[in-house]
Amino acid sequence: MFENLPVPILFGVFFVACMAVVLSSIKATRLADIIADRTKMGEAMAGGLILGGATSLAGVVVSVDAALGGDASFAFSNAVGGIAAQTLFLALADTIYKKVNLEHAAAEPTNLFQGVMLIVLLSMPLCALAGPDVAYFGVHPISVILFLAYLYGVGVSSNVAENPMWKPVQTSDTREDEPEDDAEPDKSARGPILRFVGLVAIMGAGGWVISQVGGTFITRFGLTSSLVGSLITAVVTSLPELVTTLVAVRRGALQLAVGGIIGGNTFDTLFLVASDVAYRDGSLYHAIGTSDLYWLGTGILMTSVLLAGLIARQRRGPGGIGVESVAMLAIYLTAAFFEVFG
Repeated sequence: MFENLPVPILFGVFFVACMAVVLSSIKATRLADIIADRTKMGEAMAGGLILGGATSLAGVVVSVDAALGGDASFAFSNAVGGIAAQTLFLALADTIYKKVNLEHAAAEPTNLFQGVMLIVLLSMPLCALAGPDVAYFGVHPISVILFLAYLYGVGVSSNVAENPMWKPVQTSDTREDEPEDDAEPDKSARGPILRFVGLVAIMGAGGWVISQVGGTFITRFGLTSSLVGSLITAVVTSLPELVTTLVAVRRGALQLAVGGIIGGNTFDTLFLVASDVAYRDGSLYHAIGTSDLYWLGTGILMTSVLLAGLIARQRRGPGGIGVESVAMLAIYLTAAFFEVFG
């Protein structure tokens, strides 16, 4: 569909699709906060389940479309590259929140649990890669386990949010989840939810266009699937997370910002499940290259550093941001350097 388009028009289509996804995500952030207040869900859970899942839709469309086309590396690298990019966005958000280290102010048990959950989910594909090359009906058993583990983790996250067994120490810099809709507490959430669903549809359509154009970049310009997946489509489809994170931080919804990233990343592991189902040539995990595996390791490492920062809760570090933010920036830039020049 896009293969024969002139280069300027091809880039124009790519830009329009990106803008559609980003602008929809800006509106979705405000709606997610309203939904969180009216349903009494809380910012961290809304960020992880509603906002995180919705803004990840464009990315899952890219990975599934690539897998259906038989490009396992493109599908896999888009998923794990997006997780690394989105984790980086928290470091960028930390630079604009001047009061204190973002991880200190956004203390929330739910986000800690989801960080642990993300590391567990990312470890599963690593186990699959090291194990035998098996597939039943074209699907590796680890994909089924990963999906079930995600569902179980969501249930536990909800329980942690509703009945926490411990709470972080409150300091003068800790920002608590304060509903903004208290003036009209009995208003229905139906309207915001319907508008939110419409925006999600736009994000999904934008993701399909981005996938098609990304595939054209691979064939027309001779780029590797890993490079396009991890540094082009992964970053582009992750821009909603960047926008929603920065908007949420500026509005003071810090738990929503952190929860949106971590929760979105846990949802992004399901890209691998969906891609393995869509990939019809056997196990997706045994059809990828070392570059894709490198990005998987990068995602695990960055998540571990973020989790350590959320636990340590340093008030200030180098340049007014946390040490974990500096480390995440260094890890990501190193991975990107080796992807481009390695």
